[in-house]
Amino acid sequence: MYAHSENASGEKHSLKQHLDEVARLASGFAAKFQAGPWGYLAGLLHDLGKFNPAFQDYLSGKTIRGPDHSSAGAILLGQRQYWEGLAFLLAGHHGGLPQPELLKQRLQDKARDSTTFEICQEADNLLALPESPPLPHLNSCLQVELFLRMLFSALVDADFLDTEQHFKPEISDLRKKPYDLGALALLLNQDQTRKFAEYKPNMVNQARREIYHACLAAAPRPPGIFRLTVPTGGGKTRSGLAFALEHAVRYKKHRLIVALPYTSIIDQTAQVYHEIFGGDHVLEHHSAVTFSDREEDFLQNQWARLAAENWDAPIIVTTTVQLFESLLAHKPSACRKLHNLAQSIIILDEVQTLPTPLLAPILDVLQQLVDRYGVTLVLSTATQPALADANSPYFKGLRGEIREIVPDPARYFQALRRVTYKHPPEPWSWARVAQEMRGALQCLAVVNTKSDALALLDAMDDPEALHLSTCLCMAHRREVIGDIKKRLADGRPCRVVATQVVEAGVDLDFPMVLRALGPLDRIVQAAGRCNREGRLAPEEARVIVFRPEDGKMPPGDYRTGADLASSLLKTSDLDLHKPDAFERYYQQLYQAVDTDKHRINELRTRLNFPEVAARFRLIDDDTVPLVVRWPRECSPVEGLLAQLLKPGGVMDGEVRLLLRHLQPFLVNVRRRVLPDYQRRDLVRELPLGLWEWLGHYHEVRGLCDTAIDPEALVI
Repeated sequence: MYAHSENASGEKHSLKQHLDEVARLASGFAAKFQAGPWGYLAGLLHDLGKFNPAFQDYLSGKTIRGPDHSSAGAILLGQRQYWEGLAFLLAGHHGGLPQPELLKQRLQDKARDSTTFEICQEADNLLALPESPPLPHLNSCLQVELFLRMLFSALVDADFLDTEQHFKPEISDLRKKPYDLGALALLLNQDQTRKFAEYKPNMVNQARREIYHACLAAAPRPPGIFRLTVPTGGGKTRSGLAFALEHAVRYKKHRLIVALPYTSIIDQTAQVYHEIFGGDHVLEHHSAVTFSDREEDFLQNQWARLAAENWDAPIIVTTTVQLFESLLAHKPSACRKLHNLAQSIIILDEVQTLPTPLLAPILDVLQQLVDRYGVTLVLSTATQPALADANSPYFKGLRGEIREIVPDPARYFQALRRVTYKHPPEPWSWARVAQEMRGALQCLAVVNTKSDALALLDAMDDPEALHLSTCLCMAHRREVIGDIKKRLADGRPCRVVATQVVEAGVDLDFPMVLRALGPLDRIVQAAGRCNREGRLAPEEARVIVFRPEDGKMPPGDYRTGADLASSLLKTSDLDLHKPDAFERYYQQLYQAVDTDKHRINELRTRLNFPEVAARFRLIDDDTVPLVVRWPRECSPVEGLLAQLLKPGGVMDGEVRLLLRHLQPFLVNVRRRVLPDYQRRDLVRELPLGLWEWLGHYHEVRGLCDTAIDPEALVI
C-alpha cells in the first residue's frame, strides 16, 4: 500500500511509513502545547482512505481520479471511541476545516459505504492504534475551537513536510537550519553597545539608553502579558527586541514573532534586524516582500520561501493581518504555521491599530495563546489601548496582570516632551492650512482621507510640495520618503501633505506638524513625526490639531474615535504627554463601538471554521489592485506584465513570485469605481485578478481621477 506516487528516484511512498512519520512529526509539534498523543493519533489516521484499493489503482495510473481518502479516518473515530472533534482535522486536512453540518452529512453518507467500513477494519488491523488519549482540559467552546486549529496546524505541517521529503528531499534539507537565540541576543548586545558609543549626549538618547536597559532588566520576569509603553522616538524597536531575546533564552522560547500594522513599518523594522543579525535569521512574511534574483542569493531566497510556509525561523517580521487572519483561517496552507506560535514571544507593535470591531475575537485568541500555548505577549506602543479586563459589561479585555516592562513609563513621556499642542477653536479651510504650511520651511500635514490630501495640495499650489498616500504605489511612496529624509537632512524646503500612511513607525522629523482632527491615538502618532530627535525646544515644535472646514471622515470606529477626541480635547485636564490620557479615551471607545461586529466569537463557538475565515478581515478587501507603471522611465512593470501575459499563461510555480514582484507597483481602488473606469477605457483586465491602469499616473498625486466618486477616496 502506498501513500504517494513515484518520486524522481522511481520510489513509491509507503503508506504505513507515511502515516508513522506524519504521526511522529505531528506528535512533536503538538507536544509544545501538551497534546502530543492527539497529534500522534491524528497523524496515524489522516490518510486511512488510501487503504482503499480504488486509491491504489489511482496511484498506479489505472484511474484518472482518486476517491475521497480523508473521510475514513474521521469515521474510524466513532468506531474506536476516539474524540470525534478530530473529525474536523482529518476530513479537512486537504480542503480545509469544514462547516459542522456539511461535515456531519458527509460522514453519514460515507459511513453507509461498505468500502469505508472495510478500509477502517483493514487499517485497524495493520496499524498499532493507541488507546484514546485523555481529553484535553478545555473549559469552553472557544477553547475547543482554538485547540482544534492548533492541532490541525500540527497535522497539516507534518503531512506537508513528509510529503516534501518524499518528492523533494533536496528542498527538505534546506529547512534543517539550526539557530540559536542566545547567539542572536549576544549579537544585539554587541551592536547596541556600539550604537550607545555613537550617541550624542542629549535627553532623547539618555532616555533611549535607560529604556533599553529597563527592557533587559525585565526579561527574567515570568512569561505572560507585558506592556512596552515608550514615547515615539524612544527606541522601542531595539529595546523590545532586547527584552524578547533575553526572555526567550531564559524561558526556552522557540522564536520571536513581531507583528506590525503597515508594510512601511515592516521595511524599516526588518532593515534594523537584518543589519544586526544578517539575512539568515530574519524572515519577512507579508504581501510586499520580494526576493532577489541574484544567483548568490539563491539559497537565502529558498530558505525564506520555505520558512514563510510554516514560520520555522528564529525571528519573523510580519503584519497583524497575516498573523490574525492565519489564526482564524480554515485552509491548510494558512493554518500550517500556527503550531509554531506555541512557546514563542509575540510582539504586537503599534497595538493601538488593532481594529476595534474585531477586538473581541482577537483578544480571546491572544488570551488563550498566553494561558494554554506558552506564548509571552508584548503590547508595544506609545499610545496604549485599555485592553485589560475591567469587568465592564461592554468589553471583555485581557485577564490577569499586564506588567509594564519599563517602570513608571510616564516619566519618559515627560522627559521626552518635545512638542507643544495647539487646538484652534474655529474650523480651518484648506486655504488656511496651506497658508500655515507656506509660512514654514519644513512641515508635515496629515489629513484623514485621500480626497482631503488632494484638496490641500490644490490649495497649496506649490510645485515643490510632496504627497504621501495610497494614491501612490508602494515603490513610489518609498521614493518619496527617501526624498523627504534627504530634504530634511539638508535643511531644504520640505512641505508634505499625507494621509495616515505616514503615522506610526515612519521615522521622519519635522519642526512643525499639522493634524486634521481624528482619533486621539492618530493625533499623538502624527505628533511623533515632530521634533523626534529633540533638536528644538518644546515650545518651538508645534503640533496644530485643526478641524477641517470641508474635510471628510472615514466611517465606523474612525469617526467615533474622532468624535471622542474632539470632546476630550475640549477638556482642560487632558494632557497628551501622559500615557494615562488614553485610558479614558479607549474605555469610552470600547463602549461606543461593537468589539465583535461580525459575531465571530459566536461562529467560533459553533465551530463554523469557513464562515469565521470569511468574516474575519482586518482590512476591508472590497478593492481591486491596479498595476501602475512607475517610474515612467525604465519601469520594471513592463517586463513583469510581459511574463504575466506570455502565451500559454503563467506556470503555477511562478504565480506567487510574480505577484510579489508586482506588489510594489499596485494601487488599490474601490471595486465600485471599476465599471466607470472600464467605460472610459482607463483599465485593462489582466490574469490573476489584476487590472492594468491605462490612465494618467501623476508624479506627485499618483493615481487620482477627478471624475470618480469622492467617497472612493475615503481611506
